[in-house]
Amino acid sequence: MNSLTTPRPTPASPRPTASPSPALDQERIASLLQRHGALAVLVAVVLVSSFVFPSFGTLDNAQNIAVQASFISVVALGMTLVIITGGIDLSVGSVFALGGVLAAWASQYGLWAALLLPLVVCGAIGALNGLLIARAGMAPFIVTLATLLGARGLLLALTHEGATTYLVSRGSAFAELGQGTVGGFGYPVLIALALFAAGGVVLQRTSFGQSLFAVGGSSDAATLMGLPVARTRVLVYLLSGLLAGFAGALNAARLSSGVTIIGTGMELDAIAAVVIGGTLLVGGAGSVSGTLWGVLLLAVIQNLINQIGSLNSSYQSVVSGGFLIVVVVAQRYLARARRTR
Repeated sequence: MNSLTTPRPTPASPRPTASPSPALDQERIASLLQRHGALAVLVAVVLVSSFVFPSFGTLDNAQNIAVQASFISVVALGMTLVIITGGIDLSVGSVFALGGVLAAWASQYGLWAALLLPLVVCGAIGALNGLLIARAGMAPFIVTLATLLGARGLLLALTHEGATTYLVSRGSAFAELGQGTVGGFGYPVLIALALFAAGGVVLQRTSFGQSLFAVGGSSDAATLMGLPVARTRVLVYLLSGLLAGFAGALNAARLSSGVTIIGTGMELDAIAAVVIGGTLLVGGAGSVSGTLWGVLLLAVIQNLINQIGSLNSSYQSVVSGGFLIVVVVAQRYLARARRTR
């Protein structure tokens, strides 16, 4: 009986490993620059400034920068969520000031009253913005400009055209919330970091966060996917109002009074920080960590202007505007480069 011999299989030649194409490398670099450019600039500015100005790199100065940045960072966190959906919120500066006045007035009734009153009122303003934009189809610019004026008018009515300043009792629990420290850093700094950590988790790890990107990328496509586009937009404006009011309450606790003249132009600073941090103004892309670096970068610039001494604070607006123009132009270039790959 003849035995059948099975031919031995020839060893397979190893497949050549495909080297990453230059197009993919350029796209990856463009994406990294868009997301982490603000952090790279911040690190460079801090390193150079520490050598040029000996007092800049001290712990006391770092604590001062962190406290000053903590309030605008909370406002910018809410602005980040709004801009990711393709919207804008011009009312946050007035809502911030209104929240401080309400908190200072309510502080006579205890800590919880000082926190809840501004959250309820400012959250209602944010919800109104969202409903008019999402349900009535009105333009975000017009709606939030109207509530900017309305919130400022309400603030002036409550303070008798700014003649009345409500004070926070020193030593109260509410004052301690704004003035207490842990490890040399104030409670507002720790609260802001906790809010950013929560915002990062919500944005990157939840279906609601992914809905924000989808709505900002294309609301029509998000609707076809079955996403609740209108509800998502209402929620982000509600969150923006809540965060702005809460930041105002923290600021009132820090200053021990409800200052009526603050908050003017804060919405522009918040938008600048968000865009410098890599969030696209057209929506659909962004991160809360980038916003944090953008806020810190602007705070460091302000601190450097103070270190120089011969320049007044108005130069911060010049530098911030210059940064904003450069970042927007860079974003357009990077987005165009990614589309052509």
